[in-house]
Amino acid sequence: MPLITVSMYPGRSQEQKDEYAKAITKSAVEILKTKENHVIVVFEDNPKENWFLAGKQL
Repeated sequence: MPLITVSMYPGRSQEQKDEYAKAITKSAVEILKTKENHVIVVFEDNPKENWFLAGKQL
């Protein structure tokens, strides 16, 4: 059962998240040869000030 976590900045609409979750689920079914109802997608909206690359805030 794939659990796919997507971290991103806040601000995406529910419609965008719905569409993205459907696309991720479709890809997981095709690539991982699993069933659609076995794919879980979790969105984590993390503020920009919590993101760092090479020790520097983005």
